[in-house]
Amino acid sequence: MMNVRFVLQNLETFKKNCRLRKMKADFDRIQQFAQQRSELVQKVEGIRARINEISREVNKEKGGERKGLIAEGKKLKNNLKDFKAKLRNIESNLINELRKIPNLTHPDAPVGEDDQDNVEIERIGEIPKFSFKVRDHLELGKLLDIIDFEAGARVTGSNFCFLKDEGVLLEFALLRYALEVLAENGFQLYLTPDLAKLPIIEGIGFIPRGPETQIYRIEENNLGLIATAEITLGGLLQNTIVDAKKLPLKFGGVSHCFRTEAGAYGRASKGLYRIHQFSKAEMFIYSLPEDSDKMLELLVNVEKRIFSELGIPFRIVDCCTGDLGGAAYRKFDLEAWIPSEERWGEITSASNCTDYQAQRLNIRFKQAPNKKPEFIHTLNGTAIAVSRTLLAILENYQEQDGSVRIPKVLQKFVGKDKILPKKG
Repeated sequence: MMNVRFVLQNLETFKKNCRLRKMKADFDRIQQFAQQRSELVQKVEGIRARINEISREVNKEKGGERKGLIAEGKKLKNNLKDFKAKLRNIESNLINELRKIPNLTHPDAPVGEDDQDNVEIERIGEIPKFSFKVRDHLELGKLLDIIDFEAGARVTGSNFCFLKDEGVLLEFALLRYALEVLAENGFQLYLTPDLAKLPIIEGIGFIPRGPETQIYRIEENNLGLIATAEITLGGLLQNTIVDAKKLPLKFGGVSHCFRTEAGAYGRASKGLYRIHQFSKAEMFIYSLPEDSDKMLELLVNVEKRIFSELGIPFRIVDCCTGDLGGAAYRKFDLEAWIPSEERWGEITSASNCTDYQAQRLNIRFKQAPNKKPEFIHTLNGTAIAVSRTLLAILENYQEQDGSVRIPKVLQKFVGKDKILPKKG
């Protein structure tokens, strides 16, 4: 969470930032709780000082004076318990309000309302030109018999699916390929848990409660299913101090991801584009503050390499203030071309979260043993989100007879260069 003193000293900056990011924070309540906390801290310290004073005086006195001091001490100790309980309550309220404040915004981030105001900065690959009527990935999935949404709905519910045969091979091929690229770029590889404690989820910046949540919670446990391995990799170093000489730390994590997709609707939610469970390879970097801009560039370059080698046409957009979310200071999205809809769709993102997550999870670094610890910078980026990448491969690599060519970099993992229709 943001440092309350820093927030109060820069109140107008934070208010403007919230307006630009289309997020709400109650700064009046923050000021109120901060003032109440200050007053309660003074009262608690005053009572403690008087109790300590009484303990020194009581042995010097006799008779009624001594009894009077003992009675006063007991009364003060009861008062201290009450004030400490009030202080804990006020501090809890203050923390809850501070957690609603989004990260500050990079001065070069475009100002805008939503993803329609994101700014295209680069386009890579040729949009395919088809001499036949294009099929969407749902039709292709049925024709090839590799995706079964009907069975997913019967077994689990809407927006779940089974992958079959070459669909399964493609999923693991994409993950295996992504891991090769990450290893070549110096990322330490992890297979992470699919669950995390709710305070970790909150610390990363996700909202585990309420109507806006994307998190599935586990009843009667302080756990939630993760929406991304950013959560588990970000929680990996909670409450630790890292030697600055070891930075940057570059982690690559594979996990299942679970999202409620609350409020999602429309054509951008069709089929594989927005499902409740998918697999993903995620990149996460712990960085020195002065290096985090450079690390964001590294994440984007890794994503560019992956999708260039997959042969999927894509563009890179600089995300506007209204599309940054809570944690990101700067964010770039890669958007793949979706032929059946003749539009671009987000396929990866890369974000610099500066010290926003580190403050909430208490992750710091030291330049030297005698130096004061400082908050680390964290960054994250998607290497491969399997469901959306599979969608892009099926639609961009389709042929007139309904077959789908397999990108060259995946053929060694799948064992073939084309998936043939199984259904007429």
